[in-house]
Order: sequence, then structure tokens, then C-alpha cells
Amino acid sequence: MEGFTYVDLFGTKGIEYILVIGFLIAFIIYWKFLSRSPVSTVKIVSKSRSGGEWFHLAKNVYYHPGHSWVRPENNNVAKVGIDDFAQKLLGKPESFELPEVNFHVEQGEIGWRIQSDSKLIEILSPVNGEVIAVNEEALKSPELIEQDPYGKGWLLKIRVPKMKPNLRNLLSGKLAVAWMENTVQTLRQRMAGDLGMVMQDGGLPVSGIAKALSPENWDDLAAEFFLTK
Repeated sequence: MEGFTYVDLFGTKGIEYILVIGFLIAFIIYWKFLSRSPVSTVKIVSKSRSGGEWFHLAKNVYYHPGHSWVRPENNNVAKVGIDDFAQKLLGKPESFELPEVNFHVEQGEIGWRIQSDSKLIEILSPVNGEVIAVNEEALKSPELIEQDPYGKGWLLKIRVPKMKPNLRNLLSGKLAVAWMENTVQTLRQRMAGDLGMVMQDGGLPVSGIAKALSPENWDDLAAEFFLTK
């Protein structure tokens, strides 16, 4: 027909269609990534005949070498708590001494205390910032720390004005896994001939490893691992 020009849309727009489809696929993958459970964990396995999954690390948190952790919620707010190693080393806590709302904590300084067997165990804060919330459920039910240390067992919510500089001083990803594996080997060396005392049937550590290893001075052992000794 005169004045009419046929245009092959697929031929002229093929590259654009491919780019759009590629973008949609990438978006779906990214959305699934964001929708994953926030407390998915990595299992730290003992490399020995006693075997077993010793401790767990949550994949999306940052760790202080003193066995506290931080999970950023946005650019300047994060939740903090103690890791799976800390709770298994101490066993079920009796209570906590947590800072009040508006209190300022410093990275690497004492952030809170855990009471067990009438002794107070100090834990270092993983970040600098102002406490904006305390987990009242954990205060009422300390067993939450044993059951879900990276989820319902969080302790404080902190406003961290300089999040990125704080996180650069912490451990995450493969570095955190290597650190925890080294911690396991250090603990095994401390166990030495007392290995059977601190292992359950099946080769898993008992809850309260420090107390089983050193009934009289277990708090000193805990302070050594928590870097407060």
C-alpha cells in the first residue's frame, strides 16, 4: 500500500527485548535472595573423629572476636547479641544486665553482662552507638538465647551513626568461618583429656562447656574467649 512502510518490530527491537528479559530474570533472582530467611546459618564442624556440628554462624551478620554479633537493619540501626559459641560456652543464662535506652556503647568496650551461677560475664559491644531498644522478651525468657541466638535471642537495638566504619572492624563471610574454625581448634586444645566431659552422645558439645571444663574457674575461661580477661 502506498505510503505504508512495514517494520519488523522483533527484528529491530530484538536486543531490547533480550535486555528486558534478562533484567526480569535478574530481578527475580535478586528478590528471592532478599526473601531468604534472615537467620540462615553456616555449620562449623569439628574436624575430628568425635565429629559433629559444633557451632553455627548466621550468614548475614558481622562478628566481633569477643563473640558478639551485629545485624544492620538499615543505614544506621542494627541489632546485636551473642553468638552460638558464646551461648554454648556459658550454657543457659540466669539473667542479663543490659544498658538502658539512650545509653552509649563503644565498639570493643563492655556492652552488657550475663549472669550465670551468681557470676557476671562481660561481653564486648560490636559497635559504637546509642541503645534505642532492649529485647524485653529475652530478659523475661533467657532461654531464647539458647534456642535462637541470631533471631529471637537478640539483645539490643542500637543506632550506629557510622555503620560502615564499624562493620569494617568486624568479621563476616569466609573470614568469619575461618575465625570460628580456629576458635573450635583452640577450644579442643583446652579440652585435652577432658574431651569426654564436655561432649554429648553423638559427639556434640554440652551446653555450658566452660563449666564442664573448669567447675571452679569457668568464668576465667569464658573471659579468655570473650577477650575481657
